[in-house]
Formats: sequence, C-alpha cells, structure tokens
Amino acid sequence: MKEYNQKSQSVDVFQAFTALEDATTLAGYAALIVAHDLSVPAPDYLCAIGIKHKKYVRGRWRIFTPRHKPDDSLDGHLTFALKYEGVDLAALKALFEVIEPEAIAEIVRAKPTGAYSRRIWYLYEWLCDKELDIKNATRGNFVPLIDDALQYSGPIRDSRRHRVRNNLPGTREFCPLIRRTEKLDRFIAMNLSQAAIDHIGKTHADLLSRAAAFLLLKDSKASYTIEGEAPAHNRIERWGKIIGEAGQRKMSVEELEYLQTIVIADHRFVMPGCRVEGGFVGEHDRTTGIPIPVHISARAEDLESLLSGLIETCQLLGESDYDAALTATLIAFGFVFIHPFEDGNGRIHRYLFHHVLAEKGFVSKGLVFPVSAVILDRIADYRETLEHYSKPRLDLIEWRPTDKGNVEILNETIDLYRYFDATRQAEFFFECIEETVNKILPEEVGYLSKYDLLDDFIKNYIDMPDKLVDLLIRFLNQNDGKLSKRARDKEFSQLTNAEVQVIERKYDDVFHGGG
Repeated sequence: MKEYNQKSQSVDVFQAFTALEDATTLAGYAALIVAHDLSVPAPDYLCAIGIKHKKYVRGRWRIFTPRHKPDDSLDGHLTFALKYEGVDLAALKALFEVIEPEAIAEIVRAKPTGAYSRRIWYLYEWLCDKELDIKNATRGNFVPLIDDALQYSGPIRDSRRHRVRNNLPGTREFCPLIRRTEKLDRFIAMNLSQAAIDHIGKTHADLLSRAAAFLLLKDSKASYTIEGEAPAHNRIERWGKIIGEAGQRKMSVEELEYLQTIVIADHRFVMPGCRVEGGFVGEHDRTTGIPIPVHISARAEDLESLLSGLIETCQLLGESDYDAALTATLIAFGFVFIHPFEDGNGRIHRYLFHHVLAEKGFVSKGLVFPVSAVILDRIADYRETLEHYSKPRLDLIEWRPTDKGNVEILNETIDLYRYFDATRQAEFFFECIEETVNKILPEEVGYLSKYDLLDDFIKNYIDMPDKLVDLLIRFLNQNDGKLSKRARDKEFSQLTNAEVQVIERKYDDVFHGGG
C-alpha cells in the first residue's frame, strides 16, 4: 500500500506540517501531494488530523478531529479532499498523471454508486481526456461535481455516463476555481450592481454623463500609470474610448490582438499578436543581463489552447448566472497570468474587467467603473495579489536564459495557467468594486454638483469667461480652497482682495460646508 504520510523533502507541504505540534497526520490534498511528490503549488489551505476533538484553523492549516481521519489510501484521501476541501484541478491532474488508471477504476468498481467515487471517476476522465474500462453508471442520483458550500459552481452540464453534474466554472482548457468565503459571500450579498444603479438613479443625466466621461479618462490614465507610462493625452483618450466600448464586441483572439494595437501604437520594437517566444515579468541582472523574473508567462506553444479555453470559459460563464465579478476575476486575471503578448498585457487585463462587467450587465450602459484608478490607489495590494499566484509557481518552472535576455521554459507548465485558485484575486477585485460603488462614484458626482454651484456663483458674481472660471476652480482645488500668490499675481491679477476673499469663502461653504 502507498504510504500517504511519508516524508518528502522536495515538497514544502511536509516542511510546513512539521511545524505543527498538535497534528498527527496529513489528510486530503496535503497527503496526496506529499505521498506522490506532486509538483504543484500548495493549496492556500491544507488539512491535517489533530489530537483534539474539535476542528480549528491555525495559519494555513485546517485541523480536523481524529474521527475525521480518512483511510490511509488513495480512495480515502481523495474522498476526504472532495468532501472537505473541494476540487483542486491542478493537484488532481498531477496526481492522475503519476498513478495507474487501474487505481481509479478499482475505486469505482468497489463503490459503483458512491457519490465520491463517481466524482473521482468523472474528474479522471475529464482531466485526462480518456475513458477508463468501466461501464456507464446506471444507478445513483446525479451528484454535483462542485459543492456549493465549498466553492462557487458554474452552469450545469450533465454526464449520464457518470451520473454526475459537471458544474465547473470552465472548460478542460481553462478552469480556475474560487473558494466560498465569508468575505465573498458578504460582497455578493451587497448587490453592488443595484447599489450603483441606485446612485445613478438619483443623478441628473447631464451630471452623470460628465462624471462618466471623467471616470473614463481617469481609468485610462491610471492603467498606463500602473505600467509606469505617461503617454500623450490623445493616446489616453483613444484607450478611454475603447474602454467605453467594453462589452460591445465578443471576445476572441482577434479582438485581443486588436486591443493590443490600440495599447501599443508603435510596433517597431514590439511584435504584434501572440508571442512566438517565452516571456516574463521582472528585471535583468545589471552585470550579466540574465533575467530575474517575478512572473514567468505561459509557453508560446501553449497559447492557442489557453486562449481558446479562456474565451470559451468567458462565453460559458457570460451566458450563465455565475456572478459577474467572479467571472471578471477568472477571465481578467487568467489573461494576465497567461501573458500572451510581448507588451500590453496589463492594460488589456484591466480592460477585461470592464468587458465582463459590461457584458454581464453589471454596470449601466455608458458608465465605466474606474477599476484601474482604484487599483492605482491600492498598488501594493494589487502587486501582492498578482504575486500570490506567481511566486509559488516560479519554483515549478524550469527555465534557462536565452541570448536575447529572455527565458526558455524546459518543462510542461500549461496546467499552471489552466487550473488555479483565484480566491485571493476575487476578494481583491470585489474590494475595488465596493470602493468604486460606495466611494468613487458618489464622490465624483458630488464633486460635480459642488463644482456647478461654485461655477454659477462666480459667473453671477463676476463677468468671467467659462475657461477662466474653470481654471480658477481648479487652482482653488489644488491649494485647499485658497488662491495661491502666483495665481493672484498672474492669471487672476485683476481680481481685488475683497473678490478673492468672497470666492474663497464661497468655495469653503460649498466644498466643506463652511467648516
């Protein structure tokens, strides 16, 4: 019998387990990863059997009671994993590649009507794309693959062979998963889409149009700023126009390549379209020029499969009732992790947030959520969210530097980009949406309302051209409601001290309530 709690020095799961003083054995995916020395990213949460008769969480470990201890076998740990941890496609695929198919067949034959044995059977055939020598199931109720209490399920596609309901939120070529958490349930219950509609319903159409135009440009500029770029205003406007059209065209490889031509105006130094070589995000050693990656992109030869899977999953979830924000998380982060282009991936990744939210009807027509602007304000959290995916995978990718200062991947890595846990990314994205709906959008509408009040006051108080009034208000904004000495000596030298004081008092009254 395979020893499922043997030591494996090459897997950090066991090393983390040794730090636990009140747990006796690994269970579920942790046991499977260690026993089979699987080269997969360790799950965010791992399971072990403790000595106490109560369940509790310690760091990344979920400690179960002795009565939860599974049989120390392939069947025992697989059943425990599906029952208490959910579906981890990366770990399951790696496991199925190193065990004999007959081992799965024996589990199914021993329990032909078992709910978990049929799930295991289905997952093996689905992930490996081959049938076991087992006759179709004829008995047993249809069972869902994803347990809604553990993970967010997708649209149902029945498999009569296994009497299983495939409710995975994706396809074999691309299927990230999101764990059910209290935080995500709370965000979903907020119904932020309706909250945005409620805010909009209280806003005059003209005011909303102006707010939308400002937020569009703000988001476009922020997306470039995140990449460390400061392009000319016409490029910002051009990309803003594209963001405003998000959701109007179906996603395809051709559409993604078109978006890249808008983002990267000058293709003399960047090859348009999908990469034909490796790719990475990071720096180069100053002396040797050797790459120092913080993220390694998918292999060029895997891009066709990954992108077709991403697009098919986007269509599958877009036509279902799968939550819009969760869908946007899977598609947008999935794209940037694959990193299919030489350049422009980050901006297109953030565009995809807009695309999915618009296509799913989460945002009202003509309104753009300034997601990039919120991300820019939370750039450290954003980078940590990206690194949460990338860091654990760096050690699993074998590569060597090329003479062009690039990376050449030497091992199979496609499943690292197909199957991953996007829970951390989903929570971050929901935080950005919540800030947009409850803070950014009301603040911008509120600012424009106050701007109009001050604009009307100044025009009635002094005969001044519109452009100059706008400049005056901007100067006051920039200097906390006071007109600077430079502005008083130059652009507004003709204003008297008394007039300036009246305008400053009015500004304070309008923007600060006279405080």
